[in-house]
Amino acid sequence: MVLTRRGLPKSNYRRQVGIIQAHQPSETVEAALAPRRALPTGVRESAWTAPDGHRLRRLDWPAAAVRPRGALLFLPGRGDFIEKYLESLAHWAERGWRLTALDWRGQGASGRLGGDARTGHVADFAVWLDDLAAFWREWREDRAAPRVIAAHSMGAHLALRAVAEARIDPQALVLSAPMLGLVGRLPAAAMHQLARAFAALGDDRRAAWKWRDDGTDTLAWRAKLLTHDATRYADEIWWRRQRPDLVMGPGSWRWLERAYASMRTLGRPGVLERIEIPVFIAASSADRLVSFPAIARAARRLPRAELLVFGAEAAHEILREADPVRDEALARIDDFLERVAPAEADA
Repeated sequence: MVLTRRGLPKSNYRRQVGIIQAHQPSETVEAALAPRRALPTGVRESAWTAPDGHRLRRLDWPAAAVRPRGALLFLPGRGDFIEKYLESLAHWAERGWRLTALDWRGQGASGRLGGDARTGHVADFAVWLDDLAAFWREWREDRAAPRVIAAHSMGAHLALRAVAEARIDPQALVLSAPMLGLVGRLPAAAMHQLARAFAALGDDRRAAWKWRDDGTDTLAWRAKLLTHDATRYADEIWWRRQRPDLVMGPGSWRWLERAYASMRTLGRPGVLERIEIPVFIAASSADRLVSFPAIARAARRLPRAELLVFGAEAAHEILREADPVRDEALARIDDFLERVAPAEADA
């Protein structure tokens, strides 16, 4: 494992974020927001039909280069939707990647699996693993190598597990704040038992935690968990208001119980050790949603892992953080991909 610590000292970080958020000319802010709040020309939104007939929303983004340097599949986190990551997708497209992003079954614009339109529910993570494996088989057929996956949080967990179980074969993985453990006051095994008990008490599709969305609340409490950049968090709120079908709140008790089960499956001895492809992980030791110690342990077990660690300057959504963090993360990702997944012409 290659461990690297990056980021600005906290005081300097706050000074630069203050410049970003409070002192930019309004026209500069507007110019920055525009590409994050519209699908660029040439980007195609469509649906992929899973083997069981369920339709998942996909976005296909052509590479800026005449000859793509490779193909990149992006997988968002729990409760996410593709539009949150348009800025990062644009970054990779400009560097020659032919891109596809997928909304997981049951969230974003890929329908719902629970008892209401807001609670994130799934019967088992195997449902998502089946979707990913089936999609990958079709997607890779007309995508020239190198083929890589970039994924965030729950998406990163699922991508890592799919590779460990030999269900997909990317050349490399790029993982942002992978969900390998959840922040909690009790050990994971105890939290799993607690989630199992609450799921069994009634309808396991009911929300596992409280969430208020009255149509006007910007969920400021939630912003603190995700990013220090107010304008990037505002992008998510903007999209929620433009497309209410994208809105998702808490996970269900069943989701929570199955999440612990899946994380424990991935954590079993020998599972991570058999992943032979290069894996780049960007994480924050100050993450209040996923467990950084669990990420660090996993990175030590992966044979070819590179771990980039931020501190208090970064929250959970590193790819949507303030520029000092986000730019550093993207630069390191670009360098990683150039080394481990060079364009075929350069291989």
